[in-house]
Amino acid sequence: MSIKVKVQTKPHIKRRRMLIGIFLFLFILYWVICYFLVSLALVPSFMEKTEVFETVTDVSVEALVQTSDIKNNRSSSLNETKEWLKAAERETLSIYTTDGYKLIGVIFSPEEETSLSTGNSSSTDDPSSEKNITSENCHKWVLLLHGYTGWKEELYPIAYQYVQQGYHVLVPDMRCSGESEGDFIGMGWTDRLDNMLWLDEILSRDPDARIVIQGQSMGAACALMMSGEELPSQVFAIVSDCAYTDAYSMFAKQMKDWFGLPSFPLLDSTNLVLQLRGGYDLKDASALEAVKKTDLPVLIIHGEEDDMVPVEMAYELYDAAGREKELLIIPGAGHAQAMDKDPELYYDTIFSFLNEAYNK
Repeated sequence: MSIKVKVQTKPHIKRRRMLIGIFLFLFILYWVICYFLVSLALVPSFMEKTEVFETVTDVSVEALVQTSDIKNNRSSSLNETKEWLKAAERETLSIYTTDGYKLIGVIFSPEEETSLSTGNSSSTDDPSSEKNITSENCHKWVLLLHGYTGWKEELYPIAYQYVQQGYHVLVPDMRCSGESEGDFIGMGWTDRLDNMLWLDEILSRDPDARIVIQGQSMGAACALMMSGEELPSQVFAIVSDCAYTDAYSMFAKQMKDWFGLPSFPLLDSTNLVLQLRGGYDLKDASALEAVKKTDLPVLIIHGEEDDMVPVEMAYELYDAAGREKELLIIPGAGHAQAMDKDPELYYDTIFSFLNEAYNK
């Protein structure tokens, strides 16, 4: 005769197992959310699937200053650029990054004979300030870098102004943007090394080139990050338009603005996921630390009403920059709107600054 004994699990053991199960579930869920956030913020193809790209675009547009002068200047600039593009001399080219991604860029060349002055194209009425140049004997180049989730075509109005000043212009799509390949947006940090390859491309075509690096928003932060690297001696100036100080600070702000989420502890956890997936650390992506190292002349431009990248960041970058530097704050301009708020002041300041830097 056998006797069966029923063993009952004590209530406190059941509760412990239940709590452990809940903890493991929440732990896994937390890291899934962090993985998801990295994709939402840094993978455009994923953004598009979840409509986040559209949301980010809408939020960014709403944050802009909407005044008639900005709208009119913007419209005029786009129309001018559209007409120029009909006959502009250009070449599309590609390079491969060290990790195997194909990047696309476009080169615009100055016209066969261009009237070059010390100001912008609208201030060439004084014949004594002009000299004729040709694309064959001009060695001035500019590398133009677009912003977060942007593409090269956004910078064509600036490219047009540089071409009018006799510059060759190289405008690339940075990794994971436009026509260029990539898994993650680089926030300027991985891009700083990619863009060294574009500098090599310029110098392979023109060993006597004198190069400006100008960027807008993320591209401006990238230009400043590049300034902290060992650049070719042919680079003679940096122009930064509405750069952020560092990517970590920007994401802390945007997590709140875009997703209504606190930065702690999500941002540090998300940053860890990014390091594992994307191979870089947001805390390393610092324009502020890089600009402290440069000896190049640096022009910092920012809109006073910038709601995306606070104008205080421009002052921080200017204070941190090295010996030769200039700061231009445009009243009434929002993010990346300085050139549309006051185009004459914007371009006069840039080309006066560059002429001085070039002649030193």
